[in-house]
Amino acid sequence: MNSSRHLTRRQFVSSAATAAASALLPGRLAESQVAQGQAEQSSALSNSATPSSREKVAWKVQPFPLEHVRLLSGFFNDEMQVNHRWLLSLPQDRLLHSFRLTAGLPSSATPLGGWEKPDCELRGHFAGGHYLSACALAYASTGDGGIKDLANAMVAELARCQDALRTGYLSAFPEEEFDRLREGRQVWAPFYTIHKIMAGHLDAYLYCGNDQALNTAERMASWAGEWAHGIDDEHMQRILDTEFGGMAESLSSLYAVTGKQQYLDLAGQFEKRKFLDPLAQHRDELKGLHANTHIPQAIGAARRYEVTGEQRYRDIAEYFWHQVTGHRTYCNGGTSNEEHWRTDPDKLAGELSNTTVECCCAYNMMKLTRHIFGWTADPRAMDYYERVLANHRLGTQDGRGMKHYYIPLASGYWKSYNSPWDSFWCCTGTGAEEFAKFTDTIYFHDGDGIYVNLFLASDLIWPGKGVELRQLVNFPEDQGTKLFITAKQPVEMALHIRIPYWATRGRVVTLNGKPLAVETHPSSYVTINRVWKSGDRVELKLPMSLHIHPMPDDPTLQAAMYGPVVLAGRLGDSGLTEDKAYLGYDPVPKGDPIAAPTIINHSKSPAGWLTEALGPALTFRTDGQKQDLSLVPVYRLGRERYVVYWKVQNKAGASG
Repeated sequence: MNSSRHLTRRQFVSSAATAAASALLPGRLAESQVAQGQAEQSSALSNSATPSSREKVAWKVQPFPLEHVRLLSGFFNDEMQVNHRWLLSLPQDRLLHSFRLTAGLPSSATPLGGWEKPDCELRGHFAGGHYLSACALAYASTGDGGIKDLANAMVAELARCQDALRTGYLSAFPEEEFDRLREGRQVWAPFYTIHKIMAGHLDAYLYCGNDQALNTAERMASWAGEWAHGIDDEHMQRILDTEFGGMAESLSSLYAVTGKQQYLDLAGQFEKRKFLDPLAQHRDELKGLHANTHIPQAIGAARRYEVTGEQRYRDIAEYFWHQVTGHRTYCNGGTSNEEHWRTDPDKLAGELSNTTVECCCAYNMMKLTRHIFGWTADPRAMDYYERVLANHRLGTQDGRGMKHYYIPLASGYWKSYNSPWDSFWCCTGTGAEEFAKFTDTIYFHDGDGIYVNLFLASDLIWPGKGVELRQLVNFPEDQGTKLFITAKQPVEMALHIRIPYWATRGRVVTLNGKPLAVETHPSSYVTINRVWKSGDRVELKLPMSLHIHPMPDDPTLQAAMYGPVVLAGRLGDSGLTEDKAYLGYDPVPKGDPIAAPTIINHSKSPAGWLTEALGPALTFRTDGQKQDLSLVPVYRLGRERYVVYWKVQNKAGASG
């Protein structure tokens, strides 16, 4: 493709998608391309690259392009490869079946089941949206041309369906669903699905350089604009009571890419005032709301801020993020019970069930967190991101690539996965995307240096500085990390390494084997600013310790953590048949829990009822109980019952 066209494309892409845009360079940059890469990356990362730049707010720190980061051996690479193989295994004729029938095109493929079933009102959300995004992300994260070919083939076939419909409309269900939406009749969430399909095509454009995908997304947006034309504001606000996903986000990003004002104007029509207005006034009125209907709206506000510079939208996004992460999350960073925020802030003790922490919510909160961090470089944002990554995302996939919908936090339940062909839930889709892009937040940078945010084994190249960085760590088992520098020539640069909230003692930083006299504090970055040369190495020791995460409204209800890791007590696999582990259309686990024992703490230490056990790393046991149980990281659990929140009493038997 023409490199000058790539440069133009990069200039107008959003801050949030900087990594995506830069991924258009084919393959990883060779040393001979460093100078060219530096010039192109500078243009990509500057939101004021040209007078017509659509981005009004530059991120304080930027993510590296996905193609410049590669995972090395470890838990996360293993999980990414499982997901990668699963994506490659899905037959596109089956994925396209309902799209073709809706467009009047022939299809003899066997239909998919679950939420892609031909009579499901959400059909197409995975096949035309999540799947396309996941393939594009997987290509950018691995360089696998085969999965890029799958994404491009999917774009071409979906464009054929759109051409057959002639209006710009593209979905696996007919436009009749939108008639019902306009008329106030019962319908599931048609714009939610349109958003997923549009987002999938934007990702195919940004990560794979597919111009046809951008054309398809623009035609979809034009159709949506025609549909909304003439609907007055009051009527549109009623329409927005039906879940509509991230329409505002994708339309704002489409404006950023193309500069066409009508897309930004249309994004403004997808603003639900009764949700956004209280947040702008710093009022938490989230009680009773469906969580994952509204988290994407906060992301939409973040994008609106970035492309318009209007402070109101930043206020909305930041206040929402602080309220959810500070007052409506469990120990693993997840939020929601029965998919809703059912209570006032900090009232979670009564919100433990088999349907806690929907996985889509975690995916979208992580997306929003990247915006917050990009604006602020606040290490507390990465503390939260790490907590969700280690305890909510890692471990929500089995060895075949099947994904969770919920992570039950009520005692005595178990994890459940989608079935191979009869589920295709929303969380199947966001899981496929998340497991394709573990590289997107490990490293950020400003003009002067690298931010090491996450401790994942990986390689990073920074063409603009002529630097490569290798991180060797077995997170989350290792208590620290090692960083190795390779530089084409000596280069002055700052290396900012996150000191996480859980590293409360014994922190040591060494440079080339010698301790550095630097101050370190939990929830901060330690900065090493020097002239780096090949062979330089930094080692960071971060001893872990046991600590307790109590419920805010009942301190006797406690989760145990070791460093960044949530520990779960093992309660066995009694009664867990195949049908309880792998679910179909309905993602709610079927069956009754078993009781977990009450803990008697004989120590003054809050975690005195726990002791480290012999065996694999991060294995613990309860201590001094009538029946001692083994505890392991929650991400290690498979088909077994467990307990995360324990009822703890002092040795006299009184709660406390």
